Amino acid sequence: MSIRRATAVLAFAGLALAACGSDDATDTTSGTGETATSEATGATTDESTGATTGESAAGECVVGVSWNNFQEERWAKWDEPAIKAAVEAGGGKYISNDAKSSAETQATNLDNLISQGANVLIVLAQDGTAIKPAVSSAIEQGVPVVAYDRLIEDENALYITFDNVEVGRLQAEEIFKQVPTGNYIIIKGNKADANADFLREGYEKVIGEAVKAGDITIVGESYTDNWDPANAQDSTEQFLTAANNDVQAVLVENDGMAGGAIAALDAQGLAGKVPVSGQDADQAALNRVALGTQSVSVWKDARELGTAAGEAAVQLCKDADASKVEGTAPFTTPGGNEVASILLKPQPITQDNLDLVIDAGWISKDAACQGVAAGSVPACG
Repeated sequence: MSIRRATAVLAFAGLALAACGSDDATDTTSGTGETATSEATGATTDESTGATTGESAAGECVVGVSWNNFQEERWAKWDEPAIKAAVEAGGGKYISNDAKSSAETQATNLDNLISQGANVLIVLAQDGTAIKPAVSSAIEQGVPVVAYDRLIEDENALYITFDNVEVGRLQAEEIFKQVPTGNYIIIKGNKADANADFLREGYEKVIGEAVKAGDITIVGESYTDNWDPANAQDSTEQFLTAANNDVQAVLVENDGMAGGAIAALDAQGLAGKVPVSGQDADQAALNRVALGTQSVSVWKDARELGTAAGEAAVQLCKDADASKVEGTAPFTTPGGNEVASILLKPQPITQDNLDLVIDAGWISKDAACQGVAAGSVPACG
């Protein structure tokens, strides 16, 4: 199966295998202090370390996934089921652990996965710089690494993500179309995550000339620790206060933070009046798009991303050379490293094309259209 053309059948099979509460899914989130058993892997999860444990047979492809924070909505709902389904379809086994937003824990978690038999790692980095020594160590031990959705500056790691510069460009394009002049706030993600700067680069492609010309003034711009919606709300509140609420647009790098920014706008009576961007097509964000309080959410179909990573991991079990994985192309990182990469194409979602995510089964019509006035949005009827 082509990595770039992941099938919907495989993606939805992944959802069935690891649906919320399924007995077949590795439990990475119980947080109960108990040991959870995965029937699918014959493994157990040690809650003291977050590591999934189990013996692997000689020659078996065991894919260990290190999540930075499994509590975020999309990882359990979309990414993990797709990865797991692709790995199992390729004859491999899936194990995982959760760093719970700790860069230090994640470094230890890589060692734990390897000690439990993982011979390929998929790493969603909490901190792309802090995780580098652990990634280098794994590769030196002959365990290839997939940098999942977030860049890790290691020339031997395979980088799989959506084109994040393009995500930023699509966000800014929609907002700029509505507000070509005026005062902008920019809420960026975690400074330790390269995606925050990739997205900002995409913004610049759209609004850069207008800023230089004085048509747009950026009245507030900040990174947001851990992509935290509460921090995003605090920053937006501060920028609104400093600008005496004279703000015409807010560029926000993801949907969770967009929710925080919109809460700040709502407190000032500006929600729905000031265009706001986001990405990930979270359920709450898509409902906000339908309601008109968020202008755009760029959809990165995580089922496609997870399938691509799972298929790549199975290939890396057979040949650790990342450049030989199907569908890869060279990518030059901000640090000047050339890595093998797979960059998938994102899709902006607005009121005009909300039917795309509904028809794809990403969200139900009822959830997307909750509270929407009849006849106000085409997809909602």
